[in-house]
Amino acid sequence: MSVLSFASVFLVALIAFPLVSGFTYNHVSVKNAGRSSKVGNMKGLLDGILGGGKKSSAESIFEFEVEDSNGKLVKLSDYSGKKKGFLVVNVASACGLTASNYQELPQLYEKYGEEGLEILAFPCNQFGAQEPGSNAEIQKFAKARGAEFPVFSKIDVNGDAEHPLYTYLKSEKGELGGNDIKWNFSKFLVDAEGKPTGRYAPTTSPLAIEDDIKKLL
Repeated sequence: MSVLSFASVFLVALIAFPLVSGFTYNHVSVKNAGRSSKVGNMKGLLDGILGGGKKSSAESIFEFEVEDSNGKLVKLSDYSGKKKGFLVVNVASACGLTASNYQELPQLYEKYGEEGLEILAFPCNQFGAQEPGSNAEIQKFAKARGAEFPVFSKIDVNGDAEHPLYTYLKSEKGELGGNDIKWNFSKFLVDAEGKPTGRYAPTTSPLAIEDDIKKLL
């Protein structure tokens, strides 16, 4: 049996088991002679396998506020009705993916910015400590590489202190194996209504999603 087939069978078994055994995910129980004995909690395991995580009650990115590089609050609702699509990306200055992304992101912005694309870049130091600089240093780095799109204040994208915007993005576009951002330069494509339409791995280059961007414009 291939690895993929085994994984499929395993997931089906996890889903089907509760239906035939009295097993529940929030409080695991096994029915035995009319009695239920708790044997643990499987919710964390299933969340890890099926992409669980924090949930958000928001309905669009326009419900959030972020800070610009000077710490001033910016309402994302200010973009509503003015832009046709958004590319949200967590950036870093000292990553192996930095050079290619900071080359291609400005290319996309130059080509499609006037057609309604906005790139929202969020520095993050959670992956290999590869964004250690101050907001001022990050701005200087980005501008030197032609970034004319907004680069906001540094944030966390995972964990207890993650920004609510990322809680929303991850809950709307989860991934098998867990919703957390995996590395620098993970990307979300968002439509004019502020709703995520796509999620792309860090290794997916900006130009590789150009066709998806054009569909929104």
